[in-house]
Amino acid sequence: MASVKPAVLRIAGISGSLRKGSYNRGLIRSAIEICNESIKGVEVEHVDITPLPLLNTDLEVDSKFPAPVEEFRQKIASADAFLFASPEYNYSIAGPLKNAIDWASRVQNCWADKPAAVISAGGFFGGGRSQYHLRQVGVFLDLHFINKPELCIQAFSPPQKFDSEGNLIDADTKERLKQVILSLQAFTLRLKGEGAASEL
Repeated sequence: MASVKPAVLRIAGISGSLRKGSYNRGLIRSAIEICNESIKGVEVEHVDITPLPLLNTDLEVDSKFPAPVEEFRQKIASADAFLFASPEYNYSIAGPLKNAIDWASRVQNCWADKPAAVISAGGFFGGGRSQYHLRQVGVFLDLHFINKPELCIQAFSPPQKFDSEGNLIDADTKERLKQVILSLQAFTLRLKGEGAASEL
């Protein structure tokens, strides 16, 4: 008999920053590299939120969404889990990320009952306050965030964490990011197992 390949977990990586050289975008790129190099059975895809228009329900015509929104919603709906890189703006979530969350929460809620992790890079608090606001939003969305490990990177404190293009270069931080992904992988598999058992 031919061996059956184990299913690959598809994680949608979403950066709340639109800037190409953003450290938070760099975290998503690093997550993709880490999975490709050292985590079997996990694939991270960067889902870009740049094309999304501002939320306006007048754009929903005949129960259809604008094309960029529909494409985004399909990617969210097909993902097994989510990895948010959430910059902190004014003690909270960045506007572009909240906009993306709101579009994908329109009926039907594409986030519901799926696992997630949040990471961030920023100043003194490393973006931590945005993480807690995102977790609060996740309660209504029925998202299931892993609790630990947390990753709030003080991007401007030594040693240097990112290069001039926003790429993560610090080995210790890469290892911490890897542990977040491994925790999300384990949690996702556990939830899938529980779901399968409950249907028997």
